Amino acid sequence: MSQVNIKPLADRVLVEPAAAEAKTASGIIIPDTAKEKPQKGKVIAVGGGKKDEPMTVKVGDTVLYGKYSGTELSVEGKEYLIMRESDIYAVV
Repeated sequence: MSQVNIKPLADRVLVEPAAAEAKTASGIIIPDTAKEKPQKGKVIAVGGGKKDEPMTVKVGDTVLYGKYSGTELSVEGKEYLIMRESDIYAVV
């Protein structure tokens, strides 16, 4: 598991996006310019939650989120997304 020295605040979650698909199911290779942003990722860190709303996701969960959810950030050469827990649609 990744070790990141980032602790999200309140109801925010730090997510490591899954790698974009490089091939289609039929074996066609997708070029970098045509790859879609993944909408699935692994939770790396979670905040403490809000006063009346505890966090429902935990570190290690695989989650589905919106295509344009979160803010992209780069830490030590790795790409992450930080988003509110409400931007997460489901735990897989």
